[in-house]
Amino acid sequence: MSDKKKSTLRIGKIPYANLFPIYHYLEDKCRNAGYKFVKGVPSALNKMLRDGKIDVSPSSSIEFLKCRDKYSIIPWLSLSAEGPVCSIFLFSKYPLESLNKKSIAVSSQSETSVALLKVLLRDFYSLRCKFKEVNSSSVKKILSDFSACLLIGDDAMKEEKKVKSYELRVKSENKDNPSLYVYDLGELWFKHTGLPFVFALWIVKKKTLSEKKELIRRFTSDLVRAKGYAYKKFPLIAKHASQKKWLSEKELVQYWKCISYDFTDRHMEGLCLFEQYAFKKRD
Repeated sequence: MSDKKKSTLRIGKIPYANLFPIYHYLEDKCRNAGYKFVKGVPSALNKMLRDGKIDVSPSSSIEFLKCRDKYSIIPWLSLSAEGPVCSIFLFSKYPLESLNKKSIAVSSQSETSVALLKVLLRDFYSLRCKFKEVNSSSVKKILSDFSACLLIGDDAMKEEKKVKSYELRVKSENKDNPSLYVYDLGELWFKHTGLPFVFALWIVKKKTLSEKKELIRRFTSDLVRAKGYAYKKFPLIAKHASQKKWLSEKELVQYWKCISYDFTDRHMEGLCLFEQYAFKKRD
């Protein structure tokens, strides 16, 4: 490995609002640390990490659970929710309980959220559904062909805002029959388990850990500082977010307060329970 490669840490960057506070600190306060940020949606970053094209990333928890022998967790950090996560939604033409044997479109950008949806429907609601991956982010377009659809991240938040706006217009005409049902997956998990759900973990390949030990040590310290800074400075950070184009600064702060960047014993308990459900042998 060249000296330049040894002194550069390639970091996966999810371009959603959920992790903006962490990246804002890393990019603004750690400019000379040798960090190179590589953008990608969660599913793409999972593959890049797996293939050695990046060194460390906030990666889908399901990716870590599938390949425990390849990865190490960077401690004390995650992307989790203890209740509503406010950016991972199932949009449905029917009440949740009526989705049995129906077709559901799922985002191609996510792996953990798709696995979580399958666990929720199968294990908590005893539903058997069909799933198909789609690339579209338009709920209106997707639901012309499917009974329900799962969206994540900024796309999900934008579509949920549209639904709210539409619901405000139609409620006065038809109060007892919503035109669309919207379910927050973090809220559904917490309702049935009482535990946080870990959507992503900061993970590094064990090989990289040995090759770039000092860089990873420094990065871990910077991540912990970024988390502490974020929790204290949400209003200030919101002024710099590109999502201000469609979310107010107040809405951004409210959203970030739904998210947990911690990784405690309770988070680990939630992760282990998810692992049990996700990999449970079934007939």
